[in-house]
Amino acid sequence: MGRRGRKRQLDVEARYWQLLLSGIGTVQACRMVGITRKTGYRWRAENGGVPPTRIDEAARSNRYLSLMERKRIATLRGQRLGVREIARRIDRSPATVSRELRRNTRPHDKAYDGDLAHARARERTHRPRRSKLNLDDELRAFVQAKLDLEWSPEQVAQDLRRTHPGRPDWHICHETIYQALYHGGRGGLSRQLTKRLRTGRPLRRRRRRADQRRCRFLAPALLIDQRPAVVEDRVRIGDWEGDLIVGRMSQTAIGTLVDRTSRYLRLVHLPGGHRADQFRDALITVLDQLTEAARLPLTWDQGSEMAHHDQLAAYFRDGIYFARPASPWLRGTNENTNGLLRQYFPKGSSLGAHGPDMLRFVEDRLNHRPRKILGWCTPHDVFHSALAS
Repeated sequence: MGRRGRKRQLDVEARYWQLLLSGIGTVQACRMVGITRKTGYRWRAENGGVPPTRIDEAARSNRYLSLMERKRIATLRGQRLGVREIARRIDRSPATVSRELRRNTRPHDKAYDGDLAHARARERTHRPRRSKLNLDDELRAFVQAKLDLEWSPEQVAQDLRRTHPGRPDWHICHETIYQALYHGGRGGLSRQLTKRLRTGRPLRRRRRRADQRRCRFLAPALLIDQRPAVVEDRVRIGDWEGDLIVGRMSQTAIGTLVDRTSRYLRLVHLPGGHRADQFRDALITVLDQLTEAARLPLTWDQGSEMAHHDQLAAYFRDGIYFARPASPWLRGTNENTNGLLRQYFPKGSSLGAHGPDMLRFVEDRLNHRPRKILGWCTPHDVFHSALAS
């Protein structure tokens, strides 16, 4: 019996081609699906850089119309149905159907052929197009000058529309500028300009969509939607929001607790680090200093430091709740307070150098500072007066 060949990993290969089609490089795609670069290059070489037909169809995301959907559009269009009715029947956006018909309707007889449209779409997928910034030297110079002034790509794109209303070919979107910065190649924008961006990142970071993120805790957690409605009214003391402020390279951190109504602040000293067990013990030390009446619910983000939230929930009468991912505005009081703290604990510095005495000093500074939101009373006075009454 002859030697058997390699067993094809069709699901892995489909995922690999899907990442390539989305614009991710070969090396990163190999790393993400768990194969070696040699395997990835072999798959590309075997297929001439073009995804295999059956894998290509399975790998495409829901952003793209399939061959079956295009055939369905052709049938419904032949029945003289409108764009919105076609979109409803194939469960797509009317804009998607309108754009598809505009691109692929034959001009001489106004007919739409699903097979031909799909072949054209596949051809466009494999044919790279040069960016406007690669083709227009004057436009590229304009954009580069604004980026040198540390403007954001969105600000540049809007300025092009405002200052050149008569040149619609210059009305590019901010994503075009980002693409020219990170994937411009020869004739594109200088990669050195990425240092002028707010983040200063030389490479783009792939992000998960907020609605696709999952809670990272093993113990069941309560989301903010289940929090008592009275918390939104800010009419009582003891409704807390919390978070970490982190130092350089996220190696050091300080925990922050702020009361939603009084803006009263407590800081959590974390000298040994901010692992879940270290944070749990340090937070309990602070909570023991608060009366039971001052510990109602706690709202936190879904940081890994709260992995032992089930062990901390007993310290709060109404429990612990977590904000939805990528939604800092749900803890606005805490985010605002963290901004005030950066005056004393600058970003990029090591927070491990600050001992308990420094944390108490900063607490006192902020808790005894009059606040406009409190009618120029101090958080300390509002918090303790409410407890006393």
